[in-house]
Amino acid sequence: MDIQEIKQLIKIVEKSDIGELELVEQGRKIRISKNSRAAASGAGSNGMVSPVYVQPQVPVHGADAPVPAAPGGPAAAEVPDSDKYYEVRSPMVGTFYRAPAPDADPYVDVGDAVNEGTTLCIIEAMKLMNEIESEVRGKVAKVMVENAQPVEYNQVLFLIER
Repeated sequence: MDIQEIKQLIKIVEKSDIGELELVEQGRKIRISKNSRAAASGAGSNGMVSPVYVQPQVPVHGADAPVPAAPGGPAAAEVPDSDKYYEVRSPMVGTFYRAPAPDADPYVDVGDAVNEGTTLCIIEAMKLMNEIESEVRGKVAKVMVENAQPVEYNQVLFLIER
């Protein structure tokens, strides 16, 4: 898919009632999403469409196949024993925060015991704060992202020792 085809798709989404379009072609994934007037902060919201995320797709062979790391992020191969550690991955693109406020203590630190439902961090996306909770019981072995850094979809955020 070339840039002209992408521009045509953007125009089509702009003129339609479609809120979001996702297309996978030749190993590339393109998502086009309209900016929400409610999510925009006041002035300048014109309903324009913007490409949100483009990621090369890697064929997956089995449920435990490694997921490529986001640019600048740690590679899945750096995890010494995948059966020993559970990878908490980002469910969205956004900004990673370890604490509920800049002057507050982090939700969790390395060595802390966590249960299912324990809040680990917040990811801010489109001015909304999304709490990320643990899906397993264990101990926080490693925090993979620095505070206030952007994260990609499916990027490893924490390693939880089972």
